[in-house]
Amino acid sequence: MGDRWHVEVDRSLCIGSAQCTHLAPTAFHLDSAMQSHPADPESDANEKVLEAAEGCPVEAIMITLLGSGEAVFPPEE
Repeated sequence: MGDRWHVEVDRSLCIGSAQCTHLAPTAFHLDSAMQSHPADPESDANEKVLEAAEGCPVEAIMITLLGSGEAVFPPEE
């Protein structure tokens, strides 16, 4: 069984660029305020979700491992 992730979008950072919805259309959606939300905050590890997080111009998407809380993105410094 692969890793499970917790995906979160910081609404105070999100600028509604919609990059995440273009890179991972089944994993993110925009609400009426043009803010991103994960379709499912708990999901299997997914390359498209990671690409969306990496492509966010303001790094508003955080991914951690379920259970341990270890950072997947952005990586801990």
